[in-house]
Amino acid sequence: MKILITGGTGFIGREVVTRLAQHRLVILTRHPQQAKALLGEEHSFIDNLDRLDNLDGFDAVINLAGEPIADQRWSEARKQLLCDSRWLLTEQLVDLFRLSGQPPRVLINASAVGWYGRQGPEPIDERCQTPHLEFTHQLCQRWEALAMEAQSQHTRVCLLRIGIVLGKEGGALVKMLPAYRLGLGGPMGSGEQMMSWIHRQDLVRAILFLLEHEQCHGVYNGTAPQPVSNRAFSKTLAAILHRPHLLSVPAPLLRLVMGEASDLLLTGQTVVPTRLLEAGFHFDYPHLPEALSSLLARQG
Repeated sequence: MKILITGGTGFIGREVVTRLAQHRLVILTRHPQQAKALLGEEHSFIDNLDRLDNLDGFDAVINLAGEPIADQRWSEARKQLLCDSRWLLTEQLVDLFRLSGQPPRVLINASAVGWYGRQGPEPIDERCQTPHLEFTHQLCQRWEALAMEAQSQHTRVCLLRIGIVLGKEGGALVKMLPAYRLGLGGPMGSGEQMMSWIHRQDLVRAILFLLEHEQCHGVYNGTAPQPVSNRAFSKTLAAILHRPHLLSVPAPLLRLVMGEASDLLLTGQTVVPTRLLEAGFHFDYPHLPEALSSLLARQG
């Protein structure tokens, strides 16, 4: 297949590119030369979607682009950048779909469990229609609505609401490890907030699953089947690293340091991947201890 990938140099995108290396990949990146060194010279690279008149000739588009949401405090300018980096690019892609005589057969568009906003401990799946109306929901709701405009009799759209992605080379886990290795890790706030997580390997496999299964369309939760509380996550991580689990991070301190963005750490949702499971997808790492062990046991 010929596949257009945005966000290909990111934590998730790099692994997607690796797994799809046998296909003809065109990768959108602001820095083509750096991306070529990182991902391989066998791929094609473009620095702007304006270089494409349409998407004729492409079989699929995988849209993973977007500024990292948890890296900085959420000033109004930062919020706008988080939105623009997702919304504007997705609008451009949809315009290219409309300009195509033979548009790609599938658009796989990233989203996030932030669509649901903060929720209680009860499990929720793709049928949930009661999101908490906060910034993360507004960000994802508009992002998904734009992507769905690419849907037609020629193109199916899959929206993947991604949880906390666990991997060795980026994401939340890498940020946690220094404190835990020093024996300073612990739950955040009450520790009761739920964490909907997924091993990066399973997330990439889910993307490929949606790419290959033509019956798949609509919303899918990109999370493992067994969410855990923040306290359980923290305790499991400390145990695998053979470190103590004695401290906690007070909610007021997190709010002081991170402002509104601390909601990402202090609130959560219990998201389960009902539609992926119903479609026949099998998780290699459905349980947290095995997922973390696969990533960290040899490093502890």
